[in-house]
Amino acid sequence: MRGSELSIEAIPAFYDNYIWLLTAGGSACAIVDPGDASPVLRELEKRGLDLRYILLTHHHADHIGGVAELLRHYPAKVFGPVDDRISFERHLCHQGDRIDLPDLNTGFGVLTVPAHTSTHIAYYNDNVLFPGDTLFSIGCGRLFEGTPSDMQTALDKLAALPAATRVYCAHEYTQSNCNFALAVEPDNAALKSRTEEVIELRREGKITLPSILGEELAANPFMRTREQGVIEAARKIDPSTSPGVGVMGVIRAWKDSF
Repeated sequence: MRGSELSIEAIPAFYDNYIWLLTAGGSACAIVDPGDASPVLRELEKRGLDLRYILLTHHHADHIGGVAELLRHYPAKVFGPVDDRISFERHLCHQGDRIDLPDLNTGFGVLTVPAHTSTHIAYYNDNVLFPGDTLFSIGCGRLFEGTPSDMQTALDKLAALPAATRVYCAHEYTQSNCNFALAVEPDNAALKSRTEEVIELRREGKITLPSILGEELAANPFMRTREQGVIEAARKIDPSTSPGVGVMGVIRAWKDSF
């Protein structure tokens, strides 16, 4: 990140979505995954902000549904994946690209992480990650268009980022994810600690994000598919399960029906 003053705040939307608002001390701002324009427009008007950039991770309506309305009010530059299901004009992002947001004195690299959807991308820099619906705190996205192998590859890409990276995922799923993760690894001390923290945050009406990538590596079963405790849990369902992709497939299916 270039410039220490970048601020990232959540704008709640729908039942459990977070639209991320990026500011850097002035009126210029960026928005990540605006599924609904109304809460964004209210926040921008209240704070006198000027929307310059919109970053999109994937085509689902709860992530792009507000873009057209926002563009009617602000001539923002839009970044997003190559996907014919996204109809509006945008700067197309590919693996390894860098996008610059000069009005915020920052920029992001792009990772392709197809799994939740076939064209999903993520944005990252030195200490920030916007993974959309690929990685959640203590969870991962459903495999609507990808395979367990795709998700394993995607999460391995994210796991290679610095451990101190702050993870700004797009939904408030953490408490329910913790409940599932404890069924997988009931003796994981890091997971128990995160669960206690999450319960207290939700009791106080606070959000559970961002999480920290290193903590996800210690507590999130979907990032621990090669760890013995998670392997053993998967093998209770299918004794032939192999570490990595095999475990990913078993525990993702388990979570889907949990």
